[in-house]
Amino acid sequence: MPLSEHEQRLFEQIERSLAEDPKFASAVRASDPRFHARRRVLVAAGVVVAGLALLIYGAVIKIPAVAVAGFVVMLGSLGYAVQSHRRSQSPDLHVVGGTTSRRRPRGRSGGGRRGSFLDRMEDRWRQRPEGHR
Repeated sequence: MPLSEHEQRLFEQIERSLAEDPKFASAVRASDPRFHARRRVLVAAGVVVAGLALLIYGAVIKIPAVAVAGFVVMLGSLGYAVQSHRRSQSPDLHVVGGTTSRRRPRGRSGGGRRGSFLDRMEDRWRQRPEGHR
Protein backbone atom coordinates (compact mmCIF):
# COMPACT_ATOMS: atom_id res chain seq x y z
CA MET A 1 0.00 0.00 0.00
CA PRO A 2 1.63 3.28 -1.07
CA LEU A 3 1.99 6.14 1.38
CA SER A 4 0.12 9.38 0.91
CA GLU A 5 2.10 12.59 0.30
CA HIS A 6 1.57 13.68 3.88
CA GLU A 7 2.81 10.33 5.21
CA GLN A 8 5.83 10.46 2.90
CA ARG A 9 6.74 13.95 4.15
CA LEU A 10 6.42 12.80 7.76
CA PHE A 11 8.49 9.72 7.05
CA GLU A 12 11.25 11.81 5.42
CA GLN A 13 11.20 14.24 8.35
CA ILE A 14 11.59 11.35 10.82
CA GLU A 15 14.45 9.93 8.72
CA ARG A 16 16.27 13.27 8.73
CA SER A 17 15.87 13.73 12.48
CA LEU A 18 17.11 10.20 13.16
CA ALA A 19 20.07 10.60 10.80
CA GLU A 20 21.14 13.77 12.63
CA ASP A 21 21.13 12.02 16.03
CA PRO A 22 24.67 10.64 16.59
CA LYS A 23 23.61 8.68 19.66
CA PHE A 24 20.92 6.85 17.70
CA ALA A 25 23.29 6.20 14.78
CA SER A 26 25.90 4.64 17.08
CA ALA A 27 23.24 2.52 18.80
CA VAL A 28 21.97 1.21 15.46
CA ARG A 29 25.51 0.54 14.26
CA ALA A 30 26.33 -1.33 17.48
CA SER A 31 23.29 -3.56 17.09
CA ASP A 32 23.98 -4.34 13.42
CA PRO A 33 24.88 -8.05 13.09
CA ARG A 34 27.15 -7.28 10.11
CA PHE A 35 29.22 -4.99 12.35
CA HIS A 36 29.72 -7.80 14.88
CA ALA A 37 30.50 -10.34 12.14
CA ARG A 38 33.12 -8.03 10.62
CA ARG A 39 34.71 -7.57 14.04
CA ARG A 40 34.77 -11.37 14.60
CA VAL A 41 36.45 -11.87 11.22
CA LEU A 42 39.11 -9.28 12.06
CA VAL A 43 39.77 -10.87 15.46
CA ALA A 44 40.01 -14.30 13.80
CA ALA A 45 42.50 -12.89 11.28
CA GLY A 46 44.64 -11.63 14.16
CA VAL A 47 44.52 -15.06 15.80
CA VAL A 48 45.52 -16.67 12.47
CA VAL A 49 48.61 -14.44 12.40
CA ALA A 50 49.38 -15.38 16.02
CA GLY A 51 48.97 -19.07 15.17
CA LEU A 52 51.30 -18.67 12.20
CA ALA A 53 53.87 -17.00 14.44
CA LEU A 54 53.51 -19.87 16.93
CA LEU A 55 53.95 -22.40 14.10
CA ILE A 56 57.11 -20.71 12.86
CA TYR A 57 58.47 -20.33 16.40
CA GLY A 58 57.87 -24.03 17.08
CA ALA A 59 59.66 -24.95 13.87
CA VAL A 60 62.64 -22.68 14.65
CA ILE A 61 63.14 -23.99 18.20
CA LYS A 62 62.46 -27.53 16.95
CA ILE A 63 59.60 -28.36 19.30
CA PRO A 64 56.93 -30.10 17.24
CA ALA A 65 54.23 -29.72 19.91
CA VAL A 66 54.45 -25.91 19.72
CA ALA A 67 54.33 -25.99 15.91
CA VAL A 68 51.31 -28.32 15.92
CA ALA A 69 49.57 -26.09 18.50
CA GLY A 70 50.16 -23.09 16.22
CA PHE A 71 48.70 -24.98 13.28
CA VAL A 72 45.64 -26.00 15.30
CA VAL A 73 45.12 -22.39 16.43
CA MET A 74 45.37 -21.22 12.81
CA LEU A 75 42.96 -23.87 11.58
CA GLY A 76 40.42 -23.17 14.33
CA SER A 77 40.46 -19.42 13.82
CA LEU A 78 40.14 -19.82 10.05
CA GLY A 79 37.06 -21.98 10.60
CA TYR A 80 35.65 -19.38 12.98
CA ALA A 81 36.29 -16.58 10.46
CA VAL A 82 34.60 -18.49 7.63
CA GLN A 83 31.61 -19.29 9.84
CA SER A 84 31.28 -15.65 10.91
CA HIS A 85 31.55 -14.46 7.32
CA ARG A 86 28.88 -16.91 6.14
CA ARG A 87 26.59 -15.95 9.00
CA SER A 88 26.94 -12.28 8.08
CA GLN A 89 26.03 -13.02 4.46
CA SER A 90 22.80 -14.86 5.31
CA PRO A 91 20.93 -13.27 8.23
CA ASP A 92 18.59 -15.32 10.42
CA LEU A 93 15.58 -13.17 9.63
CA HIS A 94 14.24 -12.61 6.15
CA VAL A 95 11.10 -11.02 4.76
CA VAL A 96 8.63 -13.26 2.96
CA GLY A 97 5.44 -11.77 1.56
CA GLY A 98 5.44 -8.82 3.92
CA THR A 99 5.99 -10.88 7.07
CA THR A 100 9.17 -11.70 8.89
CA SER A 101 9.97 -15.35 9.53
CA ARG A 102 12.95 -17.24 10.94
CA ARG A 103 15.09 -19.27 8.60
CA ARG A 104 15.00 -23.00 9.30
CA PRO A 105 18.30 -24.69 10.10
CA ARG A 106 19.59 -27.09 7.44
CA GLY A 107 20.03 -30.77 7.99
CA ARG A 108 17.26 -31.26 10.52
CA SER A 109 16.18 -34.89 10.47
CA GLY A 110 12.53 -35.32 9.56
CA GLY A 111 12.07 -31.55 9.40
CA GLY A 112 11.39 -31.25 5.68
CA ARG A 113 7.85 -32.59 5.86
CA ARG A 114 7.01 -30.63 9.00
CA GLY A 115 8.39 -27.41 7.53
CA SER A 116 6.38 -27.73 4.35
CA PHE A 117 3.20 -28.43 6.34
CA LEU A 118 3.77 -25.32 8.45
CA ASP A 119 4.47 -23.27 5.33
CA ARG A 120 1.20 -24.43 3.77
CA MET A 121 -0.71 -23.59 6.94
CA GLU A 122 0.86 -20.12 7.07
CA ASP A 123 -0.06 -19.55 3.41
CA ARG A 124 -3.64 -20.63 4.07
CA TRP A 125 -3.82 -18.30 7.08
CA ARG A 126 -2.55 -15.34 5.04
CA GLN A 127 -4.88 -16.03 2.11
CA ARG A 128 -8.12 -16.43 4.10
CA PRO A 129 -10.91 -13.91 3.44
CA GLU A 130 -10.77 -10.63 5.36
CA GLY A 131 -14.13 -11.15 7.10
CA HIS A 132 -13.05 -14.34 8.95
CA ARG A 133 -10.53 -12.73 11.28
